[in-house]
Parts: sequence; C-alpha cells; structure tokens
Amino acid sequence: MLRIGYVRLRDATANEDTATLKAAGCQVVRAEEPGAAGQALGSILDFIGAGDQLVVTRLDRFALSGRGLLDALDRLEARGASLSVLEPALTSQGSGGQALRAVLEAVAELEPSGHGRRRRQAAATHEIFALQRAGVGPVEIARRLGVSRMTVWRKLKAVEAAEA
Repeated sequence: MLRIGYVRLRDATANEDTATLKAAGCQVVRAEEPGAAGQALGSILDFIGAGDQLVVTRLDRFALSGRGLLDALDRLEARGASLSVLEPALTSQGSGGQALRAVLEAVAELEPSGHGRRRRQAAATHEIFALQRAGVGPVEIARRLGVSRMTVWRKLKAVEAAEA
C-alpha cells in the first residue's frame, strides 16, 4: 500500500504539513502551488492505485469546497483507493467512511452553486418549439421549462430569423 500525502501551499503551515505527512508514513508528498487549479491533486487522483491511500492533514487543506471534497472522494473510490485525514482522525474506509460521505453530501447540498448566483437550466430549442407547436404560449413554456420568458422569446426569434 502506497501512502501519498497532499498539501496545498497557501499559507505558512505548508512546511509543517509536509513534515507531518512524512512523519505519518507517506512515501510520496505532493504539494499544490497557489493558483495551480488542482493540477497536483488531479494527477494524484489519476495515478493512485487500488489499495493506496491519499493522506491529508486536514479536510480544508484537501479541497476548496464540500462538492470538491465529494468529487475527489468519488474519484478515489472509483480507483479502489482511500482517503485518510490526520486532524481529526478520519478515513473513507468502513463505517467511518460512510459517515464522512454523509457529512460531505450534506455540506455540498448547502453550498450555493455558481458562486451565489442562481443558475437556471438551459432549455433546448427543440423543447421550446415542440411546446409552441402544441399551442402553448411563451409564458407557459418558460414556466414549464424553468427558464425566463426572454430565453423563450430569444430562441423563437432566432429560429424565425434563420428561416427568413
């Protein structure tokens, strides 16, 4: 079993984290440079093998959001690897792993998507025209598809212009 340590280099504790991970038995420690957009973590998640363990000092040093934590945990599990957190002592294996996943899912549900902006689903043009051909008005189309009336009007107008 290979133990791979991961640390984000974002503050003065990064050197301490690296030393802590090596003391915890990590054969390899990878550091993420500030602004690297998770490249080091991505390469670890692509490389890690079945039975290996990714070790971090704390969850907040692992990913920037609950959704990011959950996504990384999914990738680890898909490769047959596990996560170990040193402070507090957590692991993604066994019953503790089920509890960790439940907490991360709850946290991810509470996080706003789109950095606080409400995101509407994209309406396919064919859905708009199918409803229009069925005799449904633009306001009702918008309500049914969960999009704005302007989206409906723009898509209707774009097709009219293309047909002309």
